[in-house]
Amino acid sequence: MKKRYMAIIAFVVAGLLVAAAGHAAELPKTHVTGVGLNANTVASYKDEVPFWTKTIPEASGGRVTATFAPQDHMGVKGFQVMRMVKLGVVDFGAGDISKMAQDDPVFEGADLAGLALDIETARKVTKAWFPVMSRKAEELFNTKLLAIGTNPPQVIWCRDPLKGIKDLKGRKIRVFNKTMSDFIQAVGGTTISMAFAEVVPALQRGVVDCAVTGTMSGFTAGWPEVTTHQFQAYMGWSINYQSVNLNSWKRFTPELRKFFLEQFAKLEEKMWQTAAEAVANADNCNFGFGPCPEGKPAKLVKVPVSDADKALHKKLMEEVVLVKWGKRCGKACAQEWNETVGKVVGLSIPLDKL
Repeated sequence: MKKRYMAIIAFVVAGLLVAAAGHAAELPKTHVTGVGLNANTVASYKDEVPFWTKTIPEASGGRVTATFAPQDHMGVKGFQVMRMVKLGVVDFGAGDISKMAQDDPVFEGADLAGLALDIETARKVTKAWFPVMSRKAEELFNTKLLAIGTNPPQVIWCRDPLKGIKDLKGRKIRVFNKTMSDFIQAVGGTTISMAFAEVVPALQRGVVDCAVTGTMSGFTAGWPEVTTHQFQAYMGWSINYQSVNLNSWKRFTPELRKFFLEQFAKLEEKMWQTAAEAVANADNCNFGFGPCPEGKPAKLVKVPVSDADKALHKKLMEEVVLVKWGKRCGKACAQEWNETVGKVVGLSIPLDKL
């Protein structure tokens, strides 16, 4: 009886392998190029790099291969990636979606400072705003969005002690999008925009006093070596996109497009899973609360958000961040946001103030 079951299992497995091989055989032999997220982010080294170097070749039976590198390894800044995709310099590109806000404020709408205070809400928000961002990416950049992921929450890392939001007044703080600038400037801080790779030396030399990045990406990039305190006020999530040049997409066969859509759907799921795990591990890594899977735990001082700061944070987000972004994006955009993201988070941009 046991031999019979083993024979049945072997037959089923063989059938699945034949079916997979048949599917791969339908794909044309294709080589693509891509530029990805910053190498020190967990989404890059845990998900994106293996996706292009292992998953895609294996899932395609070796028929689809890629030349791929993280953006910082190529000396590319985040806002340049989608431009490279638009021009066809690369077929695929990935980056922080909010860094495209200088081209259109629409791209900030899913990651406004203080909007989503947990990863579940962050995902619901991005899902609600994805069609709007996708439409704008096609219109402005001849680019199709294929997936949306995230990093752990973006918090404030400082060289010197602080107790809360009001202590940010007078400090020079690195940010990487306009909505963060709106928040920091509202509390009296001076904002400086710079690329992720430039932050460690800037903190080391005192060019900036504090800087915003993810709880885990800062750890893996060595920020605990140049900071002492981490303030837990969330400044966003650094929502990232995966995209493809539309001309390249149209050249792909229907079978190849179907293949990529299936693989990017799996990548998206994996990126959110990785981010959730990183959120859970970040305290151990940054503050030495327990084992750190990413390296030797640091001993930063964790600065919690007091009840008074929570109230101020909410007030600044609603009265400053939302209104300023609404003015940049326009009434029609703000109204669409109210009808989509607004319903997810229970907020509404006052259109009469725009």
